[in-house]
Amino acid sequence: MKIKSAAWLAILLAGTLAGAQRLPHTAVPERYTLRLTPDFAAAKFSGDETIDVSLLEPSARIVLNALELDIEQATIAAGGGDPQPAEVTFQRQQETVTLAVPQTLPAGPAKIHLRYSAALNDKLRGFYLAQEGGRQYAVTQFEPTDARRAFPSFDEPAYKAVFDVTVVAPTEDTAISNGRIVADEPGPGAHRHTIRFAPSPKMSTYLVALLVGDFQCIAGAADGIPIRVCTPPGKQELGRFALNASEQFLKFYDRYFSISYPYGKLDLIAIPDFEAGAMENTAAITFRDADLLLDEKRASVGAMKEVALVVAHEMAHQWFGDLVTMQWWDDIWLNEGFATWMESKAVAAWKPEWHMEMEEQASANQAMTADALRNTRPIHQPAETSAQINELFDAIAYDKTAAVLRMLEAYEGPEPFQRGVNRYLQSHAYANATAPDFWNAEAAVSKQPIDRIMSSFVLNPGVPLVQGEFHCVGAKGSAALSQKRFYLDQPEPSADRPELWSIPVCLSAGAQASPACVLLSSSEKSFPLPQCRPEEWMNSGAQGYYRSFTPGENPPQHLQQQLTPVERLALVGNEWALLRASLHRIDAFMTLAGQFQAERSPEVMREVNGHLQYVGDYLLTGRDRASYQSWLQALLRPTMRELGWTGSPSDDDERRALRATVFRTLGYTARDPEALAQASQLLDAYLEDPGAVDPTLLDAIFELAAMRGTSALYDRLLARSQEGGDPETHYRYLYSLAQFRDPILLRRALDYALSAEVRGQNTAILIGAVMRNPAGTELAWEFVKTHWDDLREKTSIWGTTAVVRYVSYLCSADAAQEVRTFFDAHPVPAAERGLQQSLEQIRNCVGLKQGQEPVLATWLSRHGAATGR
Repeated sequence: MKIKSAAWLAILLAGTLAGAQRLPHTAVPERYTLRLTPDFAAAKFSGDETIDVSLLEPSARIVLNALELDIEQATIAAGGGDPQPAEVTFQRQQETVTLAVPQTLPAGPAKIHLRYSAALNDKLRGFYLAQEGGRQYAVTQFEPTDARRAFPSFDEPAYKAVFDVTVVAPTEDTAISNGRIVADEPGPGAHRHTIRFAPSPKMSTYLVALLVGDFQCIAGAADGIPIRVCTPPGKQELGRFALNASEQFLKFYDRYFSISYPYGKLDLIAIPDFEAGAMENTAAITFRDADLLLDEKRASVGAMKEVALVVAHEMAHQWFGDLVTMQWWDDIWLNEGFATWMESKAVAAWKPEWHMEMEEQASANQAMTADALRNTRPIHQPAETSAQINELFDAIAYDKTAAVLRMLEAYEGPEPFQRGVNRYLQSHAYANATAPDFWNAEAAVSKQPIDRIMSSFVLNPGVPLVQGEFHCVGAKGSAALSQKRFYLDQPEPSADRPELWSIPVCLSAGAQASPACVLLSSSEKSFPLPQCRPEEWMNSGAQGYYRSFTPGENPPQHLQQQLTPVERLALVGNEWALLRASLHRIDAFMTLAGQFQAERSPEVMREVNGHLQYVGDYLLTGRDRASYQSWLQALLRPTMRELGWTGSPSDDDERRALRATVFRTLGYTARDPEALAQASQLLDAYLEDPGAVDPTLLDAIFELAAMRGTSALYDRLLARSQEGGDPETHYRYLYSLAQFRDPILLRRALDYALSAEVRGQNTAILIGAVMRNPAGTELAWEFVKTHWDDLREKTSIWGTTAVVRYVSYLCSADAAQEVRTFFDAHPVPAAERGLQQSLEQIRNCVGLKQGQEPVLATWLSRHGAATGR
């Protein structure tokens, strides 16, 4: 399952209020024979199910997972005997059902037969209803624990089985499932036909997919595997980019892995009304439309990158997750972290000009920020209930794991690391695996202590801080390294045993010096250097998952200038983290930021400017704002003059992305009058002729124009958002409603989020966008408190969980107390850790403002007067 950003991470943290304990290990499923009949008019479905199981011991009871199902008939047959009627008893808190028969069943093969019915719900989970263009669709989303809403099952990842699926569908509709269609016959009755799919390979219940509706497809192929992109009518050509990408990715994965694509076909399906970004159902991957579909003639570089990464992520899951599945949800990182690590490899092989190493480092910076909270968790995290399981789908599972894997790959070398990956896949194909299974495979191949390194990063919570001191005696040098856990807010001293990692650390003094690498496995380590190098960058190649600190001031500018772009990106993230942790002061960070005036990497500038935006949003007093804006205008205007406001057709993707980043910061954070005026003019031109403006500039100009926009512009953007079109364009119009500064217009956007015109999947995102807007933060928080019941009803648990994350945009002690009080009275079980993290982020913001505001004011008094052009 793919999630795109911190905001989207919140969406996936969707759990139920009920507890869900593990099933007793008394029976093992071998095969499910499922026949599902959706009834769109009644918004329900009926099911006929046979489960072939192997009883591990004699028993008169079998326990299955089931939730919100009405079981009308149940029998169990075993040992060649006649079927016995089973008494059905639900344990709703455990999300299970017990089937009890009069006579004890012998160990060995048995058949469970069930007939049942349930609602086609509107909660975007289980077997649910979606709508598009006046048509209805019945679609599934089962990860992690929602297959039990569609059929009684052994709904745990270790219980792999074959699935033989049949659907009775309206005549005008088709259906898609994990297997190809092997039969399509009329009936039963008029206006229906029966579609049967080829049996699936052995797989876990959460990977079953069934989609019924009017789907139109375009087709391609790679390495002999047919590939389709399927959409509601009229959108199929928007899938052409994703189809081309999937063909390239399948070829790449077939070359990289020891096992070629293991399924006979691959479908990628855009679903209206979809909770996640995408879902890796075996051979039938489902997507939000925005994560699969785009208009290549009008798409921004960012949108193309996003679609490519999501498609690559879900396709990687066909090996990591589908073919080899974690034994239990506590090792979900074996799915999500691997797919996140792998996605950028496939995209980089296809589009090297996109510099995916920069995207990887940006995500590592984000992961280390989340991991520096006291309320973080280890990669391997125990979880039993549905709410606890859902909360595992976070930046730790995705981005931290991917960053750790990249560190290990750099330590081992790409070739031995690849051989270790392939040994792992070969050893556990069509089965399940645990964390030690992976790191033992890598250790066996590389003959390196990968088990020790990886277990320290998987089992320890948090991110390490490596501190270095460097000395020279004549021409010789020496280094003294130490490690401890890094926190944004230092906790009180504890008697608990401190975390200890095995950290591959590589030191570099710039491009002219070879890195010196060491494995830091103890709390302290000293070693000689081959030459005197008093100024060291302690993360050569930006491959390490750790923060680094050298006592003293900023890294020298000449060292910074010798770093590669990805190292400079890591440097900026590291120095900002040291500021957040009060190890550096804000005047040092501002001086460092000023040294990036000549930077031409869009990703590095995005990192610098993102932190400068935080300064502008949270750390300034009113009297210092003008000085800050003047300093920032002077910093960025030379670059903007060089790039030009609109560019030329000869610009490459990097130059276009850099222009958009600098343009936005000049307008949003620096409030540059010319940038704001240009944004309004360009938006007017775009609204008259969409081809008149570079698509990569559109997000920036929409936001900047909305900042000064009137009700007339709001009405115009609202009307355009309701016209349909390609997903990127639709969402750009929709979310621009949250960028205005007029409280009356922002209140209109909040009300609109709860209206019937906005899909439930987008409601919380629109509210969160208003909350992210400094002019709307308090307004949105008051709206959430007042309309909590409406929000919960429209968006289900996933929307309320998203809001728990969004409240981290608040920044006052009073707000922190209000948040705690409100969620004590309105608990969201699937976001318990998320709530503590949001409170911690609010407190860190308050402390940073209090501690650094006077320092910033002093620095601005010396540097903020210039307004140069």
